[in-house]
Amino acid sequence: MDVFKNYINGEWVEGQTETTNVNPSDHSDIVGHYAAGSQSDVLVAVEAAKAAQPLWWNKTPEQRADILDRAGAILLDRASAIGTLLAREEGKALAEAAAEANRAGRIFKYYAAEALRMAGENIASTRPGIDVEITREPLGVIGLITPWNFPIAIPAWKAAPALACGNVVVLKPAGLTPGCAWEMAKALDEAGMPPGVFNLVMGSGGTVGDALLESRDVAAISFTGSVPTGYHIATKCVKSGKKVQMEMGGKNPLVVMDDADLDHTIATCINASFFATGQRCTAASRLIVQDGIYDAFIEKMQTAMKNLRIGHALEDGTQIGPVASVPQLDSNLAYVALARDEGAEVIGGERLNRKTEGNFQAPALFLGAKNDMRVSREEIFGPCASVLRFSDFEEGVAIANDTDFGLSSGICTTSLKHAREYKRRAKAGMVMVNLPTAGVDYHVPFGGTKASSYGSREQGTYAAEFYTHVKTAYVLA
Repeated sequence: MDVFKNYINGEWVEGQTETTNVNPSDHSDIVGHYAAGSQSDVLVAVEAAKAAQPLWWNKTPEQRADILDRAGAILLDRASAIGTLLAREEGKALAEAAAEANRAGRIFKYYAAEALRMAGENIASTRPGIDVEITREPLGVIGLITPWNFPIAIPAWKAAPALACGNVVVLKPAGLTPGCAWEMAKALDEAGMPPGVFNLVMGSGGTVGDALLESRDVAAISFTGSVPTGYHIATKCVKSGKKVQMEMGGKNPLVVMDDADLDHTIATCINASFFATGQRCTAASRLIVQDGIYDAFIEKMQTAMKNLRIGHALEDGTQIGPVASVPQLDSNLAYVALARDEGAEVIGGERLNRKTEGNFQAPALFLGAKNDMRVSREEIFGPCASVLRFSDFEEGVAIANDTDFGLSSGICTTSLKHAREYKRRAKAGMVMVNLPTAGVDYHVPFGGTKASSYGSREQGTYAAEFYTHVKTAYVLA
């Protein structure tokens, strides 16, 4: 089988070693062999990017926009094929995988337009005869470190705004899911991206990631992943003076009020907690349910869970695919056991057998959970949700906010008063009313508070806050 190579300075380059990409739905299915770069590969990529940055920035906004737009069109044209690849390498159900691939194309087209809308300001000086002009300029070489759970959407929503703002990029995708990032690099190459402007170096975090952190020529790092890795990256960046942006996860609450539309709420909770196999930093892993609706909620949730179709990501009708890797499945199952040890009643959560050897797990509810249990405080990153009971709105809000994280927070209610008050009081970067906590648009800001995020927001026009610096120029007329 051919090895998929790294993309450095406009050329496809062999790695120092290679990794094997295995389908989590079927361990006998080898998705491909992918190059694993070395520290020297990163240095070459960074040097190429540094040399290409002035050329890229000196292109007109329209020239940059045209290339990004072409890349978006290529991704949209290949969305079905890339979606199939995504389902094979990450395990996301095919419908969700195809939607993610489509989203990546839309992101590039959106930022193609944003390249033409990079605005500045003209402000009158306090001194006569002087003009003040405020503009945004690129940072230079941007290192992107992306996770395995959204293997094309997250690389797209980092790379596209960085490039639109005139920066150059070195991308290190997750070692577990390099295939989609490789397809994105191919699309950018075919779109006419000048050599060195975008570089893909696949490989381990300890080699490729740390080389990006150590390079003095890398001006900024944008990272999505775990809290411990994020803090390691932040420490390295602060020491070397790099700008840093981090998205690190959540323990997101979804409050269910007595007055909620129960059928709609069940569908919302099933989606928020279990779709994408719970492998979303925005997943609702704490379902906080008011007394008056609690028993009916549990009954209907269990029925809905039994009706979920869990299986091979490529099979028709599959709603929930496998866990992405064996280590992640083992971690999930350990948390299921911990929930029992902590005194919760566990519904579901067992490992499942299917026709193929894969990482299949039934969704789990932890009934009778308390908010001080580890399973209610630590991010599990699997199809597991604690169910916590509360008596009134004040208690529900207090439980929802009692977490180290603050990414997404939701409420199900038919009360305008409760909805309005919850939006104001939720300690999170994103708030959902009668919607899953997971599922956001690409043209609005994404990010959280507390341990969930560090630095400026991703996506939408707010992405420019990270990928540019502000220059103030004074002119005596």
